[in-house]
Amino acid sequence: MVQFHIQPDSDIPASTQLYNQILFAIASRQFPPGHRLPSTRQLAMQTGLHRNTISKVYRQLEDAGVVDAQAGSGIYVRDQGHDDTAAHIKSPLLEQYPQAHKIIQTSLDELVKQGCSLGQARELFLAEIDWRLRCSASVLVTAPLHDIANGEVLMRELERALAIPMQLVPMEELAQVLDQTRSSTVVTSRYFIAQAEAIAMPKAARVIPVDIYDFEQELKMVKTMPKGTCLGIVSLSAGTVGVAEVIIHSLRGDDLLVMTAQVNDRYKLNAMVRTAQTIFSFDHVSCATVKATISASRDDIIRPPQVICCENFIVSKSISLLKRELVLQL
Repeated sequence: MVQFHIQPDSDIPASTQLYNQILFAIASRQFPPGHRLPSTRQLAMQTGLHRNTISKVYRQLEDAGVVDAQAGSGIYVRDQGHDDTAAHIKSPLLEQYPQAHKIIQTSLDELVKQGCSLGQARELFLAEIDWRLRCSASVLVTAPLHDIANGEVLMRELERALAIPMQLVPMEELAQVLDQTRSSTVVTSRYFIAQAEAIAMPKAARVIPVDIYDFEQELKMVKTMPKGTCLGIVSLSAGTVGVAEVIIHSLRGDDLLVMTAQVNDRYKLNAMVRTAQTIFSFDHVSCATVKATISASRDDIIRPPQVICCENFIVSKSISLLKRELVLQL
């Protein structure tokens, strides 16, 4: 069971601490789609929070579109389309044969593996093939403008993994861009899935959420760091830095001195490499920048900090899903 830690004497509201920790557990697949969240009673016993506070957090998660409340059953992590894209096939046969789409999709993947071209399979699986080819024509990566760097992190990693061109679009401009494209697939972090779906689905664009790395090893390090350790956190994304700071504070409170910086903030980076004992870097650009800053300041540093570079911001399962959905394994 995932453990949640609340610092009661923190300036950060307890509800915010719990909300960020649960959302992180969902985004990193520690709570996968369909997973039943702990009851308010269970969380109250674990965290010491009032059940009304926990209910408020669950309502916020529901409003964000990441969980569904089922009356008399509980709160479940929402399935946001990772495994079932049948909704795009408009055929009465799907009601008669509810498993038809799964069978068609699996069969198509097997045919492709055996060397069958999409053209040869088209007659049998026209709806599925047309959907995949049409949606792979344009791939848009989106994030809100206030944290567009989060989208940049996603796009850089996806372009490197998939070797296809992508366009980074602020969430606030997504509707306009979709109006100008014939067909698109929208990719975003699970943090922003509800906003992206609200914009894209009325325009017949598919939205695929990607899951982020759970940072399990890094969190284990945080738990064992000596009291008084200065820990640096660096990323392209202000949102990633903010969430990491809340989670670390929830684990250790004021035991650790946490310094944060976005990769383009030279002043904070220079101060960090001179003060921190350990620095976590959450993307390739940040890692390279931190190392270059340390190298440039080496004459002024008695003991250089340990730099922990997170190699993959996106989990491999999400990469594999996109390869399958965009027909990149042909």
